[in-house]
Amino acid sequence: MAGGYGAGGSDPYARELARRAREQEKERRADEAEAKRKAREDKLAYEAARAQEAVDRTYVIENDVKQLATLLVNVVQHGAALTFDQLKQEYTPKAYTASKRRSKPTPQPRWTDFEPEPPRGLLGALGFGRRGYDDEVEAARQQYDQALRDHTRAETERVQGDDAARARHEERNRQEAARVAEWNAGIEQRRAAYRERDVEAVEWFIDQVLAASKYPHGFPKAHRVSYQADTGDLLVEIDLPLEEVVPAARAYRYTKSRDELIPVPRPDKDRKELYAAVLAQTALRTVHELFAADTDRAVQSIALNGHVATIDRATGREVHPCLITLQTGREEFEDLVLTQVDPRACLKRLRSLISPNPYELEPVRPLVTFDLSKFRLMDSLDVVAGLDSRPVLMDLTPTEFEHLIRQLFEAIGLDSVNTQPSKDEGVDAIAMNTDPVMRGLCIIQAKRTKNVVPFETVSALAGVVEHKRAAKGILVTTSWFGRASEAFANDHGRLELLDGANLVHLFKEHMNLDVIPGPVPPKRKPR
Repeated sequence: MAGGYGAGGSDPYARELARRAREQEKERRADEAEAKRKAREDKLAYEAARAQEAVDRTYVIENDVKQLATLLVNVVQHGAALTFDQLKQEYTPKAYTASKRRSKPTPQPRWTDFEPEPPRGLLGALGFGRRGYDDEVEAARQQYDQALRDHTRAETERVQGDDAARARHEERNRQEAARVAEWNAGIEQRRAAYRERDVEAVEWFIDQVLAASKYPHGFPKAHRVSYQADTGDLLVEIDLPLEEVVPAARAYRYTKSRDELIPVPRPDKDRKELYAAVLAQTALRTVHELFAADTDRAVQSIALNGHVATIDRATGREVHPCLITLQTGREEFEDLVLTQVDPRACLKRLRSLISPNPYELEPVRPLVTFDLSKFRLMDSLDVVAGLDSRPVLMDLTPTEFEHLIRQLFEAIGLDSVNTQPSKDEGVDAIAMNTDPVMRGLCIIQAKRTKNVVPFETVSALAGVVEHKRAAKGILVTTSWFGRASEAFANDHGRLELLDGANLVHLFKEHMNLDVIPGPVPPKRKPR
């Protein structure tokens, strides 16, 4: 056929299809190129972000290490000593703000909102339909009057509610103001007692100083203190940080090929040296903060033991080895220029012992220990020697019973002594477990009675345990305990209750004594 169109020839439709195909291909290639460009940009941005993450992590590590290296210097240069005034509280009464529901009165009803529309037109003018309108007005008037009464009642309730809320707010202000005033008065009382070297006041303030000291993340806050008023000697035991406080890495780098942030290990020697320096700085810093806060100079010397609470890798048991121990007088310590000393060299100059290998928890023997001297002690009495073959515990005097209990705990393996019978704060005996693993002060109270031990006695012992910062409190009785007491002891965690049946077993096992306790406890009703 003449004038054929060939591959499209002059066919307009075919030419249009070809043009669209070419444009679509061009757009596809452009989109593909744009996607590749975007992918390259995204990859570069991602790699840059990961590289920056490595830089940021490195910065954090370097900052952490800097804080560890300047633990002592920063506090000496910039750390203000805690004062009694800083322990006081300030109170600014809060302004009363009414709730939205009570803040504004609701508008009073208006008669115009109730008034019916009067008749209009000629009929209205002639008075037709007036009776029906009057009925409507009367009904509207009743509705209006009811609305007024409802509004009055609602407004009364709103005002009364607002007055009650305001009164409650003012009462809360008064109570909070009274609480703050009482707290501040207590601070002043403690300050006065502190100046008189009252043991409880001094130990309380020292607790506040230690608790207020700010350390980097990973430092424990556990501590206990003991003060001797006659000599001004202060014994402090603190928990030191574990070796994990020193970062294991010294930097991070980003590896593109594996898309990983790889830590650059800190040399083992550097890590050990920094950890030893951290321990030394912590010890010196603690002593510095305590002497600096003691502006009334109630403390004349400080003995400090630094322990770590951890798990022995060899035994899997909890241990609390002492890694640093020191003793220094105020004048000797105040002569030191702490901003320029090498902490470990400074400790060696003072009366101190430092673990030769703290990384391996190699302990040192404390120079001074909690030797029970804070309690009023009395000479021991040998009760066992005068007992019959099967003694009746209720036949013993209270003092004899207390000494017998002390001898029991000595037989168990504790170093025990009895306290003076007057003003012993509910403490009849104290024992010290000298085992290096399970070391701790134990408060013992003995109750020779035929009746159930009151719950108040158990809770009071818990208070003594907290006050004396003892590791355990043991209440021993010839009788028995109630369920509330047993539940309280279980929840407390550091209380142990030993009734008459337990005593029979312990005396037989550890002293080969066949004792007769108090009466048999009554059978309990099922729960």
